[in-house]
Amino acid sequence: MEIQNQTIENGNAKKPLVAVVGRPNVGKSTFFNKVAGRRISIVDNVPGVTRDRVYVDVDWVGYNFTLIDTGGLELKSDDLMWKHIRTQAELAIDISDVIIFLVDAKTGVTTDDLEVANMLRKSNKRIVLAVNKIDGQDPSVVFDFYSLGLGHPNPISAEQGLGIGDLLDEVVKEFDKYEIIEDDNVLKIAVVGKPNSGKSSLVNSLLGYERSIVTNVAGTTRDAIDTPIEYDGQKFLLIDTAGIRKKAKVSEDVEYYSVIRSIAAIKRADIVLIVIDAQEMLTEQDIKICGLVHEANKPSVILMNKWDLIEKDTNTAYQFTNKLKEQLKFMSYFKPLYISALTGKRVNQVLKAAIEVYENASRHISTGLLNEIINNAILTNEPPLKSGRRLKIYYAVQGGVNPPTFVFFVNDTSLIHFSYLRFLENQIRDAFVFEGTPIKLVTRAKKDSEF
Repeated sequence: MEIQNQTIENGNAKKPLVAVVGRPNVGKSTFFNKVAGRRISIVDNVPGVTRDRVYVDVDWVGYNFTLIDTGGLELKSDDLMWKHIRTQAELAIDISDVIIFLVDAKTGVTTDDLEVANMLRKSNKRIVLAVNKIDGQDPSVVFDFYSLGLGHPNPISAEQGLGIGDLLDEVVKEFDKYEIIEDDNVLKIAVVGKPNSGKSSLVNSLLGYERSIVTNVAGTTRDAIDTPIEYDGQKFLLIDTAGIRKKAKVSEDVEYYSVIRSIAAIKRADIVLIVIDAQEMLTEQDIKICGLVHEANKPSVILMNKWDLIEKDTNTAYQFTNKLKEQLKFMSYFKPLYISALTGKRVNQVLKAAIEVYENASRHISTGLLNEIINNAILTNEPPLKSGRRLKIYYAVQGGVNPPTFVFFVNDTSLIHFSYLRFLENQIRDAFVFEGTPIKLVTRAKKDSEF
């Protein structure tokens, strides 16, 4: 496997990341939902109620960015509150281009607010201070927050939607400088996985040397490292997310880091390598990361690492693959590869597999051939009746690639059931090679009179 290192000036374009930070119960999730335009985070008046951290792509006056809700602290006791707040603030410093620091007008400036502000002032990130719950308060209360030393406090009411537009104007005002022209010839590969799964070892094995002596291209996060390489005439940019520092012994905080860093890398990537410790098989954290890749519609390869440590017989890989099928039913298209980053076993197949899944995600099917497959599928399994009416599929076309997207023109979109869409997807997958990539099926209504 011939791999060459080379400088790629325009291969690390990314969408700005904006994190919402603040102590519990200041309204982070309410703010997040208002900006997202729909109820995503669970909102409750109890601190720490939102267990799952979430993100959403936002378009504000022509500027695109990713908003991350860092709410959801599970506080074991009041004594641990500062520890968790500090972890959240450190995470925001690590991964974000802009930080929205949300405080509460009703409680005023607290000691915890001052501590977080002290940390944020030391960062090189731009901080936008938002004073929430301003509705019903004396407007002069906003001036108290100048004491945080973070510039002008922006008064808002996340619940009422007051002042949010002005706040977002402040957030996006410098985003032009984040725009980087991408090199279309460079494929960006994100290497993701939970801590200690062997991501660094894999990258070092691919590169052929220890990464500590590599001249690094700036990456998405302070701990992520981008390394340009070339394999078989194809330029790549490896986005390694292995540098997750365990800043707390609380396991959930460590998982938080791996998921949020994975989000940043996945969204930048063209292809994702999901590294899993074969000794542990699939953990809940592994499944969560696989879910992120699936939801992002990215082609991927699942790398079962540390294969050298598994006791094997002739059926071991087959048995492991069956276990993966059981636990990854939502991404049944997965492409597995059993490797050892430490010994180098099958590492020479990793980039080849990455190219294959990307080619599958870029595959275009002719309209004639696609409709032949769909018509045969309908003859085999006619759509079921719904309220005495039957779905009619007039024709299908491929509407795009990466991921492959197929549009079905039907008589009534309300008549199609999820299970029948899954049947059609399986028929397409049986007829064409889409291993390692999700595909999207879209339905559009057409009246009989239009034909």
